[in-house]
Amino acid sequence: MLWNASAIKGHAISARDGAVGTIVDFLFDDASWHVRWAVIETGNWLSGRKVLLPTSILGTPSHEGRLFSVELTKQQVKDSPNVDTERPVSRQLETHVYNYYGWNPYWGNGLYAGAYGYTAGMGSSPFLGRHSERQEAADAQREHDDPNLRSVEAVTGYHIHASDGEIGHVEDFLIEDGDWGIHYLVVDTKNWWPGKKVLIAPGLVEAIDWNARSVTLAVSRKKVKASPPYDHSTTVDPIYENHFNNYYGGIGQNAHPQPPGMPR
Repeated sequence: MLWNASAIKGHAISARDGAVGTIVDFLFDDASWHVRWAVIETGNWLSGRKVLLPTSILGTPSHEGRLFSVELTKQQVKDSPNVDTERPVSRQLETHVYNYYGWNPYWGNGLYAGAYGYTAGMGSSPFLGRHSERQEAADAQREHDDPNLRSVEAVTGYHIHASDGEIGHVEDFLIEDGDWGIHYLVVDTKNWWPGKKVLIAPGLVEAIDWNARSVTLAVSRKKVKASPPYDHSTTVDPIYENHFNNYYGGIGQNAHPQPPGMPR
């Protein structure tokens, strides 16, 4: 099921022995467009410290109770590695967290594309043993080749540039709570067409400029303007998605955006 990222933020995280904190942000892989980590604000419990938890252990949220239950103890979270969530999270830092918990990383042999080797509700434990020294060495070797993870909170508000000019800004993200993939960016075009909001699939994104805080699309402003309308009451079901994909000729359905920093 698709959920607005803004609606999931604020959900509480409950460990086996008590409350841990609330979700304040997500970190997503800018190549695959999968949400990899939830950023948890622990509040006064840990003196305002923020911690990272992989989305694979969150399972399906209880939206009525605005709660995720995780198979961890508060002590495990308290003793987890310190991570500066205000800075880009590198593969080395991710490996450090995975090694602490003894989890298999998502770049290993997962159960589904983009997975971490564990799917909540399947009856298996996420504590699958620490990496072998060989695996750790391979991870370290690849570290500098991997893109940094990006903050959903930070990208919200980025300017959207069509192939022939600016068209709006990123207002939100639609995330599938089954695999934590970002299926759509919600784009507000009110500066050009009052009240008009549209969805943009990641495959329509040509490039992201982190310095200019902008997202460039591979389609024109006219194409975006005439795309299927969207508002928060819209049900993005298979009928809507088929209409959307047919409108864009399927170009946004399976394609992936160009990694930042690559020449166009």
